[in-house]
This record gives sequence, structure tokens and C-alpha cells, in this order.
Amino acid sequence: MTDPTPTRQTEARDSTARRRARAIASIIGATAMFACAAMLVKLVSSTLPTAEIVLARCAISLAALTPLLAREGGLRALRTREPFWHAVRTFSGFGGMITAFYGYATLPLAEVTALGFTMPMFLTMLSIPILGEKVGIRRASAIVVGFLGVLLILRPFSNAIPLLPALVVVFGAVCWAMAMIAIRRMGELGESNVAIVAWFSIGGTVLAGVLTIPVWVTPTLAETAALIGVGLASTVAQLLMTDAYRRGEPTIVAPFEYTSILWTTLIGITLFGETPSPTMAAGVLVLVASGLYILHREVIRRREAVGAGR
Repeated sequence: MTDPTPTRQTEARDSTARRRARAIASIIGATAMFACAAMLVKLVSSTLPTAEIVLARCAISLAALTPLLAREGGLRALRTREPFWHAVRTFSGFGGMITAFYGYATLPLAEVTALGFTMPMFLTMLSIPILGEKVGIRRASAIVVGFLGVLLILRPFSNAIPLLPALVVVFGAVCWAMAMIAIRRMGELGESNVAIVAWFSIGGTVLAGVLTIPVWVTPTLAETAALIGVGLASTVAQLLMTDAYRRGEPTIVAPFEYTSILWTTLIGITLFGETPSPTMAAGVLVLVASGLYILHREVIRRREAVGAGR
């Protein structure tokens, strides 16, 4: 009788390979959709206030989330035991979003994307006082190297790019890092993914709505279509990213998030005439290398923690 074990092992390997391939395709698709959303933001930012663009993005995402909420039990899905962390997630995530949209309006797309790569560094730094995590010399060194990459991109003494908008985008990366910490903390405390996403969408819509009132500009038909596109592209990107991390390990998926720099660079060159300088390209490479190493050390740290807990 033929031993079925090798066949089962082969099928398992094939299944894992297909799952990983699907995850990689999803994350690449997500970065492409985020780049499309950034492109649309930049196209309408010269005539519409940033807060209004953020409002459209949040409101459309909330509308798209409504069927999921209904399926999960409606208002019952919004019940939470962690209002504090939801507030932290909402305000910090909103800060990250509005500063990124401001960056798209004032800076080259590729530079905004590249400066967003500082988020893993800030996440590591903030995890020390907030989550009580320990950072060894290797991850600390990677953070220092990453900041050297930031200096290459900013070139603060050359006036190559407007420094204030660039610093606003970097501050937005700090906000995103804080939002990730809040999400991680709520996950540890047992909060549902639906509640986390829904409360952020609701909070973002309210905040953007309040900020839009004094600066409201009635959009044209073309601008309305672009705003809808921003919301839909962002929603699809979030769904694809969720699917990617659900199917594949972070060590497989996360490195492909850096394909976003390729999409925004291509869009910047073809539509807006934004050609990255060699110094900026070098800074991006340093930032990417730093981010990947921080991810690598994070994976090793978690494996050691799991092993120690057995």
C-alpha cells in the first residue's frame, strides 16, 4: 500500500505556497490602490480643502463598512470595553491620515510615501514607554540608520523640498505608529476587528466633518467623482491588506508593502513630472533597509518570547 504521508505533505506545501502567493498579490494590489488614492488626492487638492477630502474618504469607507456591521450584529458590534484606546486610535489615525493627504497636496508623491516608511521606527520607539517593550542594540542601531535615511530625503540645508510640509508628514508617521500601538493593545485586550475599524471610521467622519464646516467648497462633478474614487480605492486597499495579512505571515507580506514607492514614483513621473533625485533614492533605500531589519528583529524577538513561554 502506498504511504499517503508524502502526498499529504506535498499538498500541504502546495496549499501554503498558494496562500502565500495570494497574500503577496493582495499586498501588492493594496499598495497600488493606495497609490491611486494618493494620485486622486493630489489631483483635487489644489481646489478642495484637505479636510473635505478626508471627509469623503472616511464617509465612503463608513458606508462600505455598513453591510459588514449589519452582518456582525449591527449596533451590538460597536459595543466596546476599551473607549480610551478607541479614542487614541481615532485621533492618532486621523492625524496620520490628514497629514498624509496634506503631504500629497504639497510634496512629490514618492517623497510622502518614503517619509511614511519612518513609521516602523517610531513604532519601535513608542513601544518602549507605552507597551514596556525592550529594544536591543540592533534595533536601536537600525533606528539610527533609518533617521540617516530621513536626512537624505529631507536634505534640510539644501532647500530641495519644502521642509515644513515634510516635517508635517513625519509627524503623521508618528501618529500612525501611535495608532498601530492602540490597535495592538486593543487586540491584546480582546477587542474585535469590526469594532476597531468601525469606531475609527465613525470618529474620522465626525472629526473631518467638523473641520470641513468652515472651509467647505462645493465640488464639481469631476471632483465629486475623484472624491468617490479616493474613498473606494482606500477601502479596496484596506480589504486587500487585511486579506494579505490574514493569509500570509508578516515576514512574507510586510516587505512587499515597500512596492508602494514604485507605484507612487511611476505616477509622480508620468502625471506630475516628479523625478526623484539620486539623494532621495539613496534615502529611500536606507529607510527600506532599516524598516526590513526592524521587522526581522521583531520577528526574532516574538519567536524567542513564544519559546520562553512554553
